[in-house]
Amino acid sequence: MPDGVWAIVVAAGEGRRFGGPKQFTPVGGRLIVEWAVDAARSAADGVVLVVPPSRVADAALHAGCAIVVAGGPTRAGSVRAGLARVPDTAGIVIVHDAARPLASADLFAAVIAAVHRGADAAIPCLPVADTLKRVRGGRVVATVDRTGLNAVQTPQAFRVEVLRRAHEGCPEATDDAALVEAIGGVVAAVPGEARNHKITDPSDLALVGAWLEGGQP
Repeated sequence: MPDGVWAIVVAAGEGRRFGGPKQFTPVGGRLIVEWAVDAARSAADGVVLVVPPSRVADAALHAGCAIVVAGGPTRAGSVRAGLARVPDTAGIVIVHDAARPLASADLFAAVIAAVHRGADAAIPCLPVADTLKRVRGGRVVATVDRTGLNAVQTPQAFRVEVLRRAHEGCPEATDDAALVEAIGGVVAAVPGEARNHKITDPSDLALVGAWLEGGQP
């Protein structure tokens, strides 16, 4: 049976909230995407990097990657573009967002180990600490019970054949684990990392830069 581990680093977004493609912004002396690719390489036999069509020929982005491909119009479409290039020798595939450059090698190892133990997928989760309110039309309409609620991160690991099946028919979702859940797959949760912060807007760069430089945010 296939037993290789490959990674897909998703870096094809437009970064609308950020004001541009944040994955190509420098932080800590390197592009954000370069940090994410290096993190994925720590756990994978090969990395497929998914970028905007205009960046596929950028030679600088090919360093450390087995394959660089153009993404689709949505995140799920970009994952499918990367998944199509994952070889049949892979038994596990990791999907990681380029906007999370601080994921540790231990976190990659944890999600892979959970799949090896029998799960169809494994995702890092952090319990929600803030009080949650449902707001409608500028008014609070309810307080949401946060018991059992978790914020989900990447990297996420999957059995390759399960993820391929979950993407059949080109469904859309904000994360691939939701697609696996939709077909009845078993999704395991492992502890996430507080420093595995997602860069969403420019203010996040200082926070991530401080971690990369060894300081405290």
